[in-house]
Amino acid sequence: MRVVRVRLFALRQPLRHSFETSSHRKSGIEHVLVEVTDADGQTGWGEIASPSDPFYGAETTVTAWEIATRYLVPALLRADGDEPAALEASWARVRGHEFAKAGFSGAVWDLSSRMRGIALAAALGGTRDEVVAGVSLGIEPSLDELLAQVELQRAAGYPRVKLKIAPGWDVEPVRAVRGAFPDLDLHVDANGAYADDDRAAEVFRRLDREALTMIEQPFAPRDLVAHADLQARLDTDVCLDESVVDLGDLRTMIRLGAGRVLNIKVSRMGGLTVARAAHDVARDAGIPVWCGGMHEFGVGRAANVALSSLPGFLLPSDVSGSDKYYESDIIAPPVTAVAGRVTVPTGPGIGHEVLAERIARDASRVFDSSAAEAPEAVLTAG
Repeated sequence: MRVVRVRLFALRQPLRHSFETSSHRKSGIEHVLVEVTDADGQTGWGEIASPSDPFYGAETTVTAWEIATRYLVPALLRADGDEPAALEASWARVRGHEFAKAGFSGAVWDLSSRMRGIALAAALGGTRDEVVAGVSLGIEPSLDELLAQVELQRAAGYPRVKLKIAPGWDVEPVRAVRGAFPDLDLHVDANGAYADDDRAAEVFRRLDREALTMIEQPFAPRDLVAHADLQARLDTDVCLDESVVDLGDLRTMIRLGAGRVLNIKVSRMGGLTVARAAHDVARDAGIPVWCGGMHEFGVGRAANVALSSLPGFLLPSDVSGSDKYYESDIIAPPVTAVAGRVTVPTGPGIGHEVLAERIARDASRVFDSSAAEAPEAVLTAG
């Protein structure tokens, strides 16, 4: 398997409903699509799902583009190997920049499975023909609007709802939702917004009474000791997200008892190979996992569905239908959920047609390795 051409497309899509977390509010998403082509003309697609701003993590769309064009593209064009992991090894010396790497990882996995004529889920070792989907809801302007959003998603058949929380928007909205939906599979996500202090301790003590499935990432990513101390005081499971970037972080989490659940995000962990390995380590340690999302377009969402078919994904994953976020998608057919379940595609690769012409037409920025005079050269379009 040898890649002879790489194209990147920066594409922005508006969200159907604006989304607010503890750090910011957004009404649209810009991601970078990665297309790789081998010597026989076969293509594979991946998605760099980095946020536009450095609030979830250090990476942004701008930094991902720079790292991709200057380092990852040249490394991949020099690489050769029979498996995706062999191609991924070509950029192993680049430290960090997991989101950028994940887009390239997804593309080579898609290419590899298409060359083999098998589904990406099967190539990864998936065992399910459908996965259970949950939804993530942002901070809303009022409790009434939050309850309306929960009702909308429940009516759509989603069995699990995750609420974003932040200091000042935590106990009251959770109690309101729990009161209106007493049997709902409900969990909360702080995105590391709380300091490890007495006020936070009181908030989480009160949330511990609300029959939550989990409390996700209460403290800053590197503060694993604070997470371990909190987990020891709570009956509710603590779930880690931003804290676990690589397998070393996961082993530290397990050793410290810093959480009982793991959110595996392909982008955060640098690609499908590492994400699959994290699934294996967590499963062996008895830790249930689920697949988190970054508002991916169809390419990244389809890869998440494939990953979620692995046996250790015991909790609903953020693989809701594309129509929850976007009026139209860049794959056909789009990812759809029926009664809160998403069918795992059986066609080669991600199992969807990528609408390449639409992507090229609507991209705000394009890079083509076959047209660039140097690895860092950028061609603009639109």
